[in-house]
Amino acid sequence: MLTLDELRAITAFNVACAELVIDVFEVAAPDDPRPRVALDAAAAFAAGGPRTGTQRVTALAAHRAAKEVASAPAHAAMSAGDAAASGYLHPLADAAQVGHILRGPAHCVLARMQCTDAPSSEEAMAAVFGLVTATVVDVLRRYPRADVRGKDVSVVVSELDSRLRAVDAQEGAG
Repeated sequence: MLTLDELRAITAFNVACAELVIDVFEVAAPDDPRPRVALDAAAAFAAGGPRTGTQRVTALAAHRAAKEVASAPAHAAMSAGDAAASGYLHPLADAAQVGHILRGPAHCVLARMQCTDAPSSEEAMAAVFGLVTATVVDVLRRYPRADVRGKDVSVVVSELDSRLRAVDAQEGAG
């Protein structure tokens, strides 16, 4: 069972990660508001607003926006869309659900790594780890480990998953 507070914590984590890279998309596509609208919808839910169809609709729109740009901007748009979708994490113990927790942060890592002033993989991941709360780690540990499917994002999800599960439950990740 997931509480509304736990869903909001997952969404807040995803929002914080997407906020690190949303400007990458906005510089590449300044006339396309879809990822920002998705991010705002996710932030409204994380801040205590209702979970509505708005988050789902804006998540899909942000994902469509990602298909219209390349590389880092695409990952930034995906991160925003995944933030909006993260409030729909299902309590079933299914490894696919780990994506609702970590896919947005993984896209954040990839967006940061593909920028011209790109940090190392370790630095990009450290930025994400600095945003994780103990609640996020606790919820993550209720699910089976993420599957690696060979795509860049899946590899990063799996790395985040493994490293977050290893965090001392008392310390949180950041």
